[in-house]
Amino acid sequence: MNIEALYHRAQSSWASANADKSVRIRIRTMLNDAQTIELIYGDKYDWTSTLQQTTMHKWISDERFDYWEAVVTPPFGRLSYRFHVIAEETHVWYAERWCKDAPYEDAFGNFELPYVNIADVFTPPAWVKDAVFYQIFPDRFANGDPSINPADVQPWGGTPTFDNHFGGDLQGVIDKLDYLTELGINAIYFNPLFQAASYHKYDTIDYFAVDRHFGDIGTLKRLVAECHKRGIRVMLDAVFNHAGRYFPPFVDVLDNGAASPYADWFLIHEWPICDTRGSTTYETFGFEPHMPKFNTANPKVRHYLLDIARFWIEECDIDGYRLDVANEVDHGFWRKFRELVKSLKPDAYILGEIMHDSMPWLQGDQLDGVMNYPITDFILKFMVKDVFDAREFADAVGGWMALYPHQVNETAFNLLSSHDIPRLLSSCQGNIDRMKLAVMFQFTYPGAPCIYYGDEIGLTGEGDPDNRKCMEWDIDRQDRDLFYHFAQTIALRKRHEALRNGMFRFLYAPSDSRLIVYERKNEHEHFIIAMNASPEPQTLDLPLPEGHWQDQWNSHTRLSVVDGGSKPMVRLQPYGFHIFKQTEE
Repeated sequence: MNIEALYHRAQSSWASANADKSVRIRIRTMLNDAQTIELIYGDKYDWTSTLQQTTMHKWISDERFDYWEAVVTPPFGRLSYRFHVIAEETHVWYAERWCKDAPYEDAFGNFELPYVNIADVFTPPAWVKDAVFYQIFPDRFANGDPSINPADVQPWGGTPTFDNHFGGDLQGVIDKLDYLTELGINAIYFNPLFQAASYHKYDTIDYFAVDRHFGDIGTLKRLVAECHKRGIRVMLDAVFNHAGRYFPPFVDVLDNGAASPYADWFLIHEWPICDTRGSTTYETFGFEPHMPKFNTANPKVRHYLLDIARFWIEECDIDGYRLDVANEVDHGFWRKFRELVKSLKPDAYILGEIMHDSMPWLQGDQLDGVMNYPITDFILKFMVKDVFDAREFADAVGGWMALYPHQVNETAFNLLSSHDIPRLLSSCQGNIDRMKLAVMFQFTYPGAPCIYYGDEIGLTGEGDPDNRKCMEWDIDRQDRDLFYHFAQTIALRKRHEALRNGMFRFLYAPSDSRLIVYERKNEHEHFIIAMNASPEPQTLDLPLPEGHWQDQWNSHTRLSVVDGGSKPMVRLQPYGFHIFKQTEE
């Protein structure tokens, strides 16, 4: 046994407490090394009398390691524990301060979770794992009130550039809510709505005003109210990392230099200010001189930004914030932000734009979730770009899931397109079947799926600005078969709880293959899903447990495995899939 590969730490994703005071414990071993792991646990104050053990299950793997899990409930809220790892004839007992071939009798040196304090339990909003988000880029979705069009508005459907406007607004969204309801959407993510100079609105001028070309605060109130009537939540994009060139405090700094009362609102290194791209004397988003970075360590700046967060919840009853460039804002600010937001609306969703390991923000004191761009990348590399084979895909997904507690994976924000990356259909080079397969995985994988407006009817687009085209509302120019696929996929996810919060693991993903099989399971439902990310038809001996199984996408396909019989063979069409659910007959 490779004992150097054993790893556990009594915190975060390795030992995470749940609202019912149970604790999910994980341990890592070398790939295909351990045969059995027993979790031995009890109370540190009475180790001998409270001693219990449970067998852990191998949950998921990556290219180097296996990850095992067990869920236990500390009898008195305190948890002292160790692992008994078995590999053939080798037995190892592993604890926090020792790793031996025979265990100590007492609890000293064990791993410990001192006490399950409910106040410390990470509890993202329950509704998010049931959500299907729809991302709307306001200027490009629908024009409902031409009277507020920008002066330079372009004809709807024209070629997008880096600075043109098409007149999309909030009234247009209100007018299209029946369309979103038909699709099955129950949450909207809006790109910025606040007053700004650009069409994309990430260069805010006034954080307390809806952009005049989108409507006003009354329009937003009506929109949120109409959404709530339909069971649709509303999440706004908030840009607290930086402001815009014409943000009044920054204009004052430009005019008055170091004498400005707002001089310390921004991170300025040298006076007078130089705002030439690439040589600014102040910190910015990226290298954009028109987006000066806030000094969020300044109490006045914090107070100002927290007032913004309070305002839109109290005035318009919004349901959450997506936080732009969340990883470049200090943790102290986000802790105060969470405390405020949750005091106003406990089930508000706080989503961060972070594209790397995000555990420092996901300890229960800052964010509820992050935009799951790594999973986006893995799906595209396997199902769209043929970069990964099945084993590489399963390893990448498994390793990423193992970074996070179960609650984080359940409420991650899963996307395949956005305003920042090419549209899915363009990434698929127009191959609708590839696109449908990727979408089906997105909707049967843990987390909250998000559709970028127009993907569901075949809108195309490469990188910015091409990926920000106007929505196509001429039904004769929409791909209605693709719309139906999205609607049916959403309905499937909504019908089955196990597809939203059930256990996930891969059952089959060989090297040099385009075939994967994975499982979703809870106490009431059991799914086995097979996918073929290949342009050729494939056959597969499907690893089904005993019982009766029915394909939930093609109701005519039924399989039975009885008395330990052989694995049934199934045929998968090019970029095809089967979604088998265990039935009673």
